[in-house]
Amino acid sequence: MSLKFAAIDIGSNAVRLLLTRVFENGGYPFYKKESLIRIPLRLGSDAFTQRRISDTKAERLVNTLTGFRSLIKAYQPVDYMACATSAMREVRNGKELVREIKRRSGIELRIIDGKLEAEIIYANHFEERLDKSKSYLYIDVGGGSTELTIFDKGKSVASRSFNIGTVRLLEHLVPKSYWKKMKIWIKENTSEFDEVYSIGSGGNINKIFSLARQEIGRPVSYKKVKKISKVVSSYTYRDRIRVLGLKPDRAEVLVPASHIYLSAMKWAGSDKIYVPQIGLADGIIHLLYERYKRHRRKRK
Repeated sequence: MSLKFAAIDIGSNAVRLLLTRVFENGGYPFYKKESLIRIPLRLGSDAFTQRRISDTKAERLVNTLTGFRSLIKAYQPVDYMACATSAMREVRNGKELVREIKRRSGIELRIIDGKLEAEIIYANHFEERLDKSKSYLYIDVGGGSTELTIFDKGKSVASRSFNIGTVRLLEHLVPKSYWKKMKIWIKENTSEFDEVYSIGSGGNINKIFSLARQEIGRPVSYKKVKKISKVVSSYTYRDRIRVLGLKPDRAEVLVPASHIYLSAMKWAGSDKIYVPQIGLADGIIHLLYERYKRHRRKRK
């Protein structure tokens, strides 16, 4: 038996629609991504500089979600959910835009805070695949914020969101004090562990993993991430697209993203990062499936 679910993730850099089929095999479900559509609207450029989404980008967002709604109807999932993160939660016209999206597209959009964002990502249950004898720093880098979670003995022991993201960096909106706070938090929460491994999520670390040509399931070293960052930064913006084959918006944010990952790894004393290629949209799918199971049990 298989079930379909859909997730919309409205980030600071891009808007994503993920369509996933869940195959039920006894008590262990298998998640198969069937389609991922990504539209680079870069809402953060408006949100972090003007504290509002411009009329032009608001219209593009509504049109994008109207299109997503049609695709969701065609896909016929059991359930779907739409969440917006850092950019939308900081703007003055966020609630107004949520109402307009509902009116024109029919999509009920939920603006979530950093804590809930981390919890949804955690719903992927990647901790079940971790070595229970090791300690990990989970790093999720977005356009507007970085979510950090520390795992020890297979359990989450600390979590925090920092307003350090790729779009903020491009807009020069990350003061040194932000970096200092994140550095202190990481050091204070990892100092008791002999060794810390990193886990990275987000489109940028996925691309770094691809450029590293690493075997699936194997970690990428700190040195390799640093080397890739240097190579990418040595190319002009145009050549990152033409020679390296990066998407235009990815060509801009990959280097600042690698700087965030490398900084977090350095402060944690971590020399390896695992890339399970999961994110907020995947977490939403897991939440929807777990909600479906709860409702199904109640009906029995």
